[in-house]
Amino acid sequence: MPSNQSPLGALPSRFRKERVLVLGCGDVGVRLLKAQRSQGRWLALTSTAERIPALRALGATPLLGNLDRPQTLQRLAGLAQRVVYLAPPPSQGWTDPRVMALTQVLRRRTAPTSVVYGSTSGVYGDCQGDWVAETRAAAPQTPRAQRRVQAEYAMRFWGRSSGVRVSVLRIPGIYAPDREGGTPQARLAKGTPVLLPQEDVYTNHVHADDLARACWRALWLGLPQRIYNVSDHSELKMGDYFDLAADLYGLPRPPRVSRSSAREQLPVMLLSFMDESRRLVNMRMVQELRLQLRYPTVHTGLLSGS
Repeated sequence: MPSNQSPLGALPSRFRKERVLVLGCGDVGVRLLKAQRSQGRWLALTSTAERIPALRALGATPLLGNLDRPQTLQRLAGLAQRVVYLAPPPSQGWTDPRVMALTQVLRRRTAPTSVVYGSTSGVYGDCQGDWVAETRAAAPQTPRAQRRVQAEYAMRFWGRSSGVRVSVLRIPGIYAPDREGGTPQARLAKGTPVLLPQEDVYTNHVHADDLARACWRALWLGLPQRIYNVSDHSELKMGDYFDLAADLYGLPRPPRVSRSSAREQLPVMLLSFMDESRRLVNMRMVQELRLQLRYPTVHTGLLSGS
């Protein structure tokens, strides 16, 4: 009978002895450690010594290192059998030197069995509201999405050349009521506008807990060099998402404005999300990773915090 602690059930003892390394141990990485702390021997890279006690309290062995300083990563070579990489790329440039530094280190000794790389659904660019499967060619429209495309390529190329099973998770908007900034509540309170219905874009979401579970399942079940859209089953436009949240919180629905008006009122970063419309197909996640979402829609996920 499956264990309540692991979505895969209790792992055989030979697997529980395997070391699992987490790089980028932010909110989702912490959720992963909390949910699977009894499964495997956990290692967590941090660049901040102050985080060591908190990571140790989660059952992980903290390792000091900085992805921007490759010389601090040398001890990672051959250290873990499985790796979860959730660190973002740098904020500038067209490539991700952090991924390049890690793969160079991991080449030096026995390679891990599997690696999960957390990417973004932004690599698809604007799909004009189409349903988007993983076979669709990447068409990044922003430098941050281009950096992710390059990192995906580097990870998968390294996987093919070294025999490592790399799973790339393309992740949309992450939310959770207990995540910092993880709901639209603050934005709703400010009255930030959204687009008129006829100009609105489709948006995609995944609850942070379900994303952590997807990372875990991909470590064990992901196919070699495979891409997975990790998204819930919602089919919502952005304005409808904010209307839904406003109704749940008892707040006024946001004002609707034209796209031209939005360009005069909203910051560039927020506008960039309003320039891309797509609906993610998540059948690979469901069928291959066999992930049954705890929060299949944003409605159920937002209600979990009420």
